[in-house]
Amino acid sequence: MRNDAKIRRVLLPLLAALLLSGCETVAHTFTATVEALPDVPSRPREQAPAEPNWVTATGYAPISLQPGETPQQKMLMAMRASKLRAYQELAGIIHGQYLYGTAQVEDMVVQNDRFRTAVAGIVRGARVVKSYPVQDDTYATVLEVDLNQVQRAWVLSQQ
Repeated sequence: MRNDAKIRRVLLPLLAALLLSGCETVAHTFTATVEALPDVPSRPREQAPAEPNWVTATGYAPISLQPGETPQQKMLMAMRASKLRAYQELAGIIHGQYLYGTAQVEDMVVQNDRFRTAVAGIVRGARVVKSYPVQDDTYATVLEVDLNQVQRAWVLSQQ
């Protein structure tokens, strides 16, 4: 029994020293590994901007049918109407158009065929490329927008 007690007195401290020194080595190695890691940004890097994907739309408006007392007022109203029509065209390109149609057939002959369209959406970032009179009684406005910019704005609004 005496030998067992001696062995325990010598073996236990040796075993404890061995176990404790192993923990320090692991902790030191882990810390050194973490410090050696490169800094990683918390946010992912933004990709380089893609080439612009320009889409254009043209709106037309008759000058003589516009409200106004003078030809200049009618011209200004036609300019405004053509710009709004171009925005409507861009909204249709970006967001799509809602189509609703009906057809009435009697005795296998089309009696009445109707359809309606509607456009709804927000167009941001469009710019006027050109605004000019066409012939004598029409005004035109050309708008353009970068679809990549529209997509980025949509993605950011969803976050």
